[in-house]
Amino acid sequence: MASTSYDLVVIGSGPGGYVAAIRASQLGMKVGVVEKAELGGICLNWGCIPTKALLKSAQVFEYIQHAKDYGINVSEASADFGAVVARSRGVANGMSKGIQFLFKKNKIDQIAGFGKLIANNKVEVTAADNAKSTIEAKHIILATGARSRELPNLPIDGKKIIGYRQAMVLENQPKSIVVVGSGAIGVEFAYFYNAMGTKVTIVEYLPNIVPVEDEEVSKQLERSFKKSGINIITNASVEAVDTSGEGCKVRVKKANGEEFIDCDVVLSAVGVVTNLENLGLEELGIKVEKGRVITDDYYATNVPGVYAIGDIVKGPALAHVASAEGIICVEKIAGHHPEPLDYKNIPGCTYASPEIASVGYTEKEARELGREIKVGKFPFSASGKASAGGAKDGFVKVIFDAKYGEFLGAHMIGANVTEMIAEVVVARKLETTGHEIIKSVHPHPTMSEALMEATAAAYGEVIHI
Repeated sequence: MASTSYDLVVIGSGPGGYVAAIRASQLGMKVGVVEKAELGGICLNWGCIPTKALLKSAQVFEYIQHAKDYGINVSEASADFGAVVARSRGVANGMSKGIQFLFKKNKIDQIAGFGKLIANNKVEVTAADNAKSTIEAKHIILATGARSRELPNLPIDGKKIIGYRQAMVLENQPKSIVVVGSGAIGVEFAYFYNAMGTKVTIVEYLPNIVPVEDEEVSKQLERSFKKSGINIITNASVEAVDTSGEGCKVRVKKANGEEFIDCDVVLSAVGVVTNLENLGLEELGIKVEKGRVITDDYYATNVPGVYAIGDIVKGPALAHVASAEGIICVEKIAGHHPEPLDYKNIPGCTYASPEIASVGYTEKEARELGREIKVGKFPFSASGKASAGGAKDGFVKVIFDAKYGEFLGAHMIGANVTEMIAEVVVARKLETTGHEIIKSVHPHPTMSEALMEATAAAYGEVIHI
């Protein structure tokens, strides 16, 4: 450790913590980051990045299996599950080394160990060998993230009942798996294992899978998943799992009775819980409500000099949200005048196949707010690029305020839509109207044309449907 005194110390090096640290260094601060595990946090090592590597392998395997559809003859292909997992880990390790490079480039000290607040300007660091040291800082940012939530009737044992971390590194591919929960984590793993040849069942407590999405998107994903062989049970709950035998016997409670499902592994994907334990919050009197640290619009807690960002504060638990919060926080500390984050203009992406991307209000939310709206929808079945690519499932749906033309929301499901949603985020930031979207020439043939066409549909001007 080069020094024990800093302008800023960040506890946690995930997409909130490391981004905050780099931005602070750019602004002239002397920065230290306390991290007990790998640089990059869960997202980079056990979340966003390695899962996308797994999903890409699954997609390539699917392409090969359907090569004949594209006029290509391929002899029978098989998936090497161990090699797929190893590739995913290699991608994550490479990205983690990239963070190490960025820390050196920006002269940020990496401090290995578990950080705990012992004052509003002091952090006690416990190293792996239990040796303790104390560092001081004018400002301290908590960016400790979250972990898999465990249900009382679904205790994770890491072997038969697993969380997302174990789902990425199983030694052997299960022949069958029950996925409990159908948020982004649940449906991404459901797609991955199904594409690799595992028999998959999704159990969702609510009426629709991916329940935070627009209802039409949820229904489309359900159709696509069922077409690919995934069994989906909604309005249901897992009451218990018997792991005493060779596999698992899952007891599912449904509206019309109970069902027992035999499988090799159960994946619990029922959300996350914040990492707030043993951080010294209670001792310093930092206010917490419902598992989230209470902050102002610039992420300052009620204790001067202490800030919190990412999954441990209000708002969606997304990597890009944590990064944006970290930048706003340190720019405010540095005396700049950043805008507070607009949480209604945060894009959400799910990387199953088909992909899902959305931002803003759903149709239901807009109507419940009493807004008079125009809704437009363009199916990818009418898209030349989607047809050429063999990916016609899905659509783009847009919602505008009928009176003022305000872009209220967009909801997409289809191939590569996660690469398209940023156009809507920027358009909404710039207060772009539907008319301006229609009159902005989109390249042909592209998937992104569907946004222009959907907007034209909302205003009765659509050409291609």
